[in-house]
Amino acid sequence: MEDRKRPCRRELLDWINVVSFAADDTKLFLDTHPGNQEALKCFDALKKQRTEALKEYARYYGPLTLDTAAVSSDRWCWINEPWPWQEGGC
Repeated sequence: MEDRKRPCRRELLDWINVVSFAADDTKLFLDTHPGNQEALKCFDALKKQRTEALKEYARYYGPLTLDTAAVSSDRWCWINEPWPWQEGGC
């Protein structure tokens, strides 16, 4: 298995925000267009991307959501990292 380089924390958080916004926006569209198959496919793809991004963040920086808390290998080590709203680069 290839050992991947640790992703930039800020860039990963930005991507999570982007894909979360797009998924929420698509979900709102589906509220008024429930039969739109293209929007359903888009929503499923965005939901998958968001889930993967949250898992990747949890793997390197600690969980952001309850459903990714178990992904972290050292359950409480993440408390020593900067919090998501604190300034921090890569």
